[in-house]
Amino acid sequence: MKSVKYITMSALVALSLSSCSESFLDHPADNRTEIDSEDKIVKLLTSSYPSANFMWVSEMSSDNFIDNRTPHLPTKTWNPQILSYYNYSPYDRADDQLWLFEPATQATFSDYDQPGQIWDGYYASIASANAALQAIDEVSAKNGGMTPTLRAARAEALLIRAYSHFCLVNVFCQPYKNAEVSKQDVGVPYVTEMEDVVQKQYSRGNVSEVYTKIEADLEEGIANLNEQIYEKPKWHFNAYAAHAFAARFYLYKRDWQKVVEHANFVLGTDNATLLNMMFDYAPLANAFYGSDFANIWQDPQQNNNLMLITTGSLMARRSLGYRYSCAGSAAREVFLITSGTHAFWRSYYVCPLTGVSGMFGSSTSDYGYLSGKLMEQFEYSDKIAGIGFPHILHRAFTANELLLERAEAKIMLRQYDAACEDLCAYWNNSVEKLGEVDKKTYGSSINVATKQVIENWYSNADHANCYADWDCTQLVSSDYVIPHEATPYMNCLNEWRRWETSFEGLRFFDLKRWGREIVHEVRDHDPIVIKPGDPRLAIEVPWEALSAGMATSRPSTTAASNANYVLIDTKEYKTK
Repeated sequence: MKSVKYITMSALVALSLSSCSESFLDHPADNRTEIDSEDKIVKLLTSSYPSANFMWVSEMSSDNFIDNRTPHLPTKTWNPQILSYYNYSPYDRADDQLWLFEPATQATFSDYDQPGQIWDGYYASIASANAALQAIDEVSAKNGGMTPTLRAARAEALLIRAYSHFCLVNVFCQPYKNAEVSKQDVGVPYVTEMEDVVQKQYSRGNVSEVYTKIEADLEEGIANLNEQIYEKPKWHFNAYAAHAFAARFYLYKRDWQKVVEHANFVLGTDNATLLNMMFDYAPLANAFYGSDFANIWQDPQQNNNLMLITTGSLMARRSLGYRYSCAGSAAREVFLITSGTHAFWRSYYVCPLTGVSGMFGSSTSDYGYLSGKLMEQFEYSDKIAGIGFPHILHRAFTANELLLERAEAKIMLRQYDAACEDLCAYWNNSVEKLGEVDKKTYGSSINVATKQVIENWYSNADHANCYADWDCTQLVSSDYVIPHEATPYMNCLNEWRRWETSFEGLRFFDLKRWGREIVHEVRDHDPIVIKPGDPRLAIEVPWEALSAGMATSRPSTTAASNANYVLIDTKEYKTK
């Protein structure tokens, strides 16, 4: 495997990532040259969470968006269903490349929501975690042993390192197949030491190796975690967040029993505990502005939000009024918009749980739709000039999504009754968490979820988000078999997960690991069809890293040319 002499400039400079406080604007100093005490190590970890996120790149690579220049039917099914298209421009040229599954050579490390920022941001997080681990060893040696605080800090650093590598391997690599087959797929460098030279040699290894190392860090981190050292646990790997991460990791690794075990730690095994952990929709009834919706979705007081990460992103701007957006048939399938009945509601156009999420359009024209959970919060660097840094608070783990992960694991364990209990709980408890006004408005239109309803509705492949079978998983790995009798439950799971994770990037990961075909329609261009095993399922690493010698994610892809470039950590933007 080709070695690399370059990962990220940010690994060699002091970070200034946003802190894990209730305000975006809290930026504790990261003075890495003087990390000589427990307090400084804990503060360093506060700023070690990734400043980037994968949401835009993943959504653009999934089936949740369309190219608005292609003829498509309006999103709203109650409008005249006449093919239309809009001559919108892309937000930037790299988005055109992402939509075509081409390397994003028109973007740099300094561009928000692009592969370079993901690569740079997550490796910067890893570098910071490794700096903390090195400091922990040094302080422990100086003081004659590991204190409880340092042991807890070490656990957090390992979890941060595992999480950042997990995100990187799922963006830039093929999906995990199994321990043997994944040895054939190129991985990402698993960095475990503090970088102290500019041109350090790295190997990308393989996906199987990366997963093995993630698991080791994850298990050691969970075993020694102590959230008592956190002032604000929701911005750290608290116990619930750590177990939710473990559940997601083992879901992707297909260790189904461990998914259930880690999910049970958070969700419990009784409905009373589960209901308390579900998202509380009631406050959304009083939301009006986009910021109102965002404050509710991202509220750390929501039991449903297990961990929040402050990230730099322009996603809220990119999603509305530009060439690529959630509109047309994609929006109907994501937001469950229908002109008739559905398994769970009668004669209502939009599922009430999505109708209160904060969607945006205009009359019969689609400018794109956006969940209110992604509204931007802006940090000014110069209020007079109106410039600064756009942020989106990333809900890294939620109880709602974790419940669906547990349901999927139970389906794969052939525990269909138990899986249906989780699927029904997802719907019925969400309805229960609506506000009283919404219950009165929508109550007569909402059906109760039952196993029979799920089996009847989701056995029909003509319904949105439904398939005739799930044999596609065997194209990922021959030992990944979903029997035909599981089809209605997987179809239901697919629909709920598509809504629940919309705009948060997990849809692309689901399609990859399930072996589902991805089709992107393009104006004046043949459709882009991505099947299991296609090299383009691995997003190409940024051209800066390719130019420095990094092995490509795609063996058939020509590396970018050795262009000159200037690395800038972040860009300042106008408020609008």
